[in-house]
Formats: sequence, structure tokens, C-alpha cells
Amino acid sequence: MNRSRAIHSHATTIGYCTNVHAGTDLESIRENLIRYSLPVRDLVGGQSLGVGLWIPNDASVELIDGGAAEFAEFLRSRRLAAFTINGFPFANFHQDVVKHDVYSPAWWDDARLEYTRRLAAILAVVLDESQSVGSISTLPIGWGKSPGDEKIHRAGANLRAMADSLEKLESTSGRRIVLAIEPEPGCYLDTVGDCLAFFEKELPDESHRRYITVCHDVCHSAVMMEDQRDVLSRLATAGIGVGKVQVSSAILADWDSMAIGRRHEAIDQLRDFAEDRYLHQIGRKKSDGSFELVEDLPGLLDSLPTDGDPVAGDQRWVIHFHVPIFLERFRHLSTTHDEVGVALRTLDSLQGSLDFTGHLEIETYAWTVLPESMRRRGLSDDIASEIEWLKRQQDQ
Repeated sequence: MNRSRAIHSHATTIGYCTNVHAGTDLESIRENLIRYSLPVRDLVGGQSLGVGLWIPNDASVELIDGGAAEFAEFLRSRRLAAFTINGFPFANFHQDVVKHDVYSPAWWDDARLEYTRRLAAILAVVLDESQSVGSISTLPIGWGKSPGDEKIHRAGANLRAMADSLEKLESTSGRRIVLAIEPEPGCYLDTVGDCLAFFEKELPDESHRRYITVCHDVCHSAVMMEDQRDVLSRLATAGIGVGKVQVSSAILADWDSMAIGRRHEAIDQLRDFAEDRYLHQIGRKKSDGSFELVEDLPGLLDSLPTDGDPVAGDQRWVIHFHVPIFLERFRHLSTTHDEVGVALRTLDSLQGSLDFTGHLEIETYAWTVLPESMRRRGLSDDIASEIEWLKRQQDQ
């Protein structure tokens, strides 16, 4: 099999993911962009602001029925540069309880394929003229490690059909849109090893890999305790492109650095993050070096003893809670903030060997469920602070 491929170097684009804003219809999306994104644009002082659009299913139907060109002009006239879409959450990402609902429909369900086709058609219209390629992130097949061979084969068939659709879209529109599968803890694909095996089996051809890529979420990889350099290097070696990098940071509880009293205080601090809307998986490294993935933070905290050492036998936890990327430490807890720098430096070192769109999307969707004490001035100000921090990292 011929695995040779052209390696493309694209200019870096920085933006933020608008899935932090509630709203499932086109009117709400417009209102959010005016209310939040325009102030962010002005605060960061650029000529335009990169935005990663979140277009849930209902809004995608509205746009595909003739509203995409008008929406493109709405974005351009306000200097909002659309370069990527978050196609992971299908429905209401801000309902009271999301949890496992965010993984439906899975890729073995045709509804996921049709939704993603709509997103690609929309992005081909609204993609900013500064971009040579657009990207869409999507869920890593479905929730759970053992959905069954039949479902996985169906998911592979749907992704190959998606690649065919993207090839036709490029031939008719001149716009190359790539789909980026986003590994997430607890899903069918949650490590780079899972991705390599899936691509080898289901997406082996160059024609597939021109359009089907990986979205590397720094937080997710940190929760799985992967080495950022290893992940990106293995993708490059396998000839799998990176459609985008979601710049995100997780909570780190370094139990080895704490006395027992401080461990109890840190557990109490973590209870502020055990909220009901989103799933917060935990990567748990044991004293014997073994790794365990725990499904959700509230259940784990409720299972801990109240006396003695609450985390006996554990070295550290990494918690899937997207905290501000500029945050290094808060009281007894810290973050995987340094992993962002490692990922950025690795991307730079792999120029010429890794096919990367250059898309860097800040995805701190959890601002609205963070403890009040961790929010600074307001949502637009906080988002602007993250963009400015990331730009400084890029300049180093």
C-alpha cells in the first residue's frame, strides 16, 4: 500500500470555540457572537478574531436550507474569521445534564453522518478567505470501549462515505474541508494507539486520510497520561494528519506532594468541580505505576473514605475539566498547563513531517460551570485572556 503523501505546512490560526455559549438555533448563535465574540475581538486588538463555530443539529438544518451565504457575510462584516467547526456536540450542549448525551448519535448512526455532511457544506461557504483548509472536529466513534464489531464496521463505512463526500465537496467548491476525530477518555478511541489501529483497519487509503484526520485535544491526552510528543510524533509517522489542536488544560491533583491533611483539603476543593452538567473523567495513576480511568468525578469523590488517607495508593489524578489555559495552580491543586507548551513545541519540531492545518482552537467550554472564584471579570474578558496567553506562547 502506498503511504506516501504530501506534507502541508499551514500558517497558524488561533481562535476560541464558541461551544462555551448556549443556544441551538441560528438566531442564538448570532446573538452570542455579537454579545461575546465582538468584545473578545476588540480586547485582543486584532484585525479579525478566529472563531471555532459550534453549530448544533437544529442550526445546521437552518443554515443548509439557504442561510449559509448570509451567515458568511454576517461573519465577514464583523471581522469574525471562521476556520473550524466543533461538530462533536450534536444537540443542546448546555442543558442541565449533558453527561453521556454528548456522545450521541455515534458514528455507526447515519444521523451523525448526515449532520457532519451538513457542517462540511456550511463550512465550505463560511470559511474565511484567509484559510486554505477548514476543519471539523467530531466524536471518537462513540462512548465505550466495546460497542461490538458490527457497530465499528458501520462507523468505518460512514467515515469512508464522509471522506467521499469531502472529496466531492472540494471538487465542486474548491474548499478542502477535513474531519478531525477527537479522542476522548472513555470513548472507543481515547489514546493515540486506538487511533492508529482504527485508521489502519478502517481508513487505510490515502484518499481517506486526505480528509479524515485527528483532532488532538491537549486536556484529553493529559487525562490519559500520554506524552504529548509521543502522540504527535506517532501520528506523523503513521501518515495521519492533525486537523486541529484543541488547546485545553485539565486539573491535576498531585497526591505525592501532599500530606494527609492537605489531601483532605484538596478533596474538599475538588467537590466544587463535581458538577452535574458535564462528564469529568479521571486518569488515576496508582503507586505501583498502573493506570485506571474512572468515569466521573462525583462518583469517585463519594467513594472515598472520610477518615485516614482518602487517596491511599494513588500518586496523582488528572481530571477532565477544561480549566483556563493560563492557570497554573489554585490552592492545593494545579493544572496540566505545561502540556500546552510541550504540544506547541512538538508541532513546531514536526514541521515537514506532520500534516497539520495550523488550527489552534482554545476549548475552555467549562467557564460557565467553574467555581465563581476562578472567573475573572466576565466571559469575554476571560476568553480574551486565554487568547492573549496562547499568542505569547506562540511567540516564544
